[in-house]
Amino acid sequence: MKLKHLIAIIGLLFLSQQQFAQSQQEQDKTAILKVMADQSKAWSNHDLEGFMEGYWKSDSLKFYGSGGLVKGWQATLDRYKKSYPTAGHTGVLKFTIDDVSPAGTDSYTVMGRFYLSRDVGDANGVFLVVFRKINEQWKIVADMSC
Repeated sequence: MKLKHLIAIIGLLFLSQQQFAQSQQEQDKTAILKVMADQSKAWSNHDLEGFMEGYWKSDSLKFYGSGGLVKGWQATLDRYKKSYPTAGHTGVLKFTIDDVSPAGTDSYTVMGRFYLSRDVGDANGVFLVVFRKINEQWKIVADMSC
C-alpha cells in the first residue's frame, strides 16, 4: 500500500471518529435539554417531586442558591417544598439555555436563565448546573441558581 493511500485511510478514520464524537455530543445535549424541559413542565404543575427527578438522588447532590449551600437530594427537595409551598409560589417556569458544554467524558455544564411567572410575584435569575451520566441517565449533580 502506498503511503499516500495509508494517509488517506488514517484521515478518514480520524474524521469518522470526530464525526462520531460530535454526533454523541448532540445526542447528549438533546437528552439533557429533555431533562430540563421535563423539569419545567413538572415545576409548572407544582410537582416538586417530578421536578427533582432531574437531580441525582444522592446525599452528594449540591445546590447553591441565595439561601446558601444545601447538600443532598432530600434536603434540596425539602428546601423547595418550604420555599414554594403552593402552585401560586411555583408558578410557570421557563428556561433560556445560553450554553451546553462538555466538562469531561460523562459530564456537561449548562448555563442559562430561568423565568418564574407566578401569582406571588415573578422571579428571574441565572443558573449553572452540572449534569453527569449516571446509570445511563443524565442527572444534575450540582446546581448554582441565583
